[in-house]
Amino acid sequence: MNILIGILIFLITFSIMEFMAWFTHKYIMHGFLWVLHKDHHRKNHNSWFERNDAFFIFYAVISMSCFYISGNTSFWYAMPIGFGIMAYGAAYFLVHDIFIHQRFKIFRNANNWYAKGVRRAHKMHHKHLGKGDGECFGMLFVPFKYFKK
Repeated sequence: MNILIGILIFLITFSIMEFMAWFTHKYIMHGFLWVLHKDHHRKNHNSWFERNDAFFIFYAVISMSCFYISGNTSFWYAMPIGFGIMAYGAAYFLVHDIFIHQRFKIFRNANNWYAKGVRRAHKMHHKHLGKGDGECFGMLFVPFKYFKK
């Protein structure tokens, strides 16, 4: 029974992370921490790394803290929470950094309906170069209108 509860916690955590990514992106990255995110919208540097990558480190620390808590207390629920956060981070890296922004040159030929919709939504997000007037802040779940032809 604990394994099923753990799997459920993992899946719920992964799903909640999409909301957290949307919220963080809209209100923090495009808000008071725009100074870290703006180089993602305006590539005005020669480095492969962006200041925007600091947000990845933030969630990695939270995930690792969950692993630590789970291993050093009786709060075993922290383990599937940590794995849910880590799995979302991996999905974000694959979809956003590799598939959409091509930081590594793989997944270039993915052209199914989902891939096209996610690309369209992200392209619409990046057409706004400033911190305001943005749209489509999600990553895995984007509005249905981007899937229409």
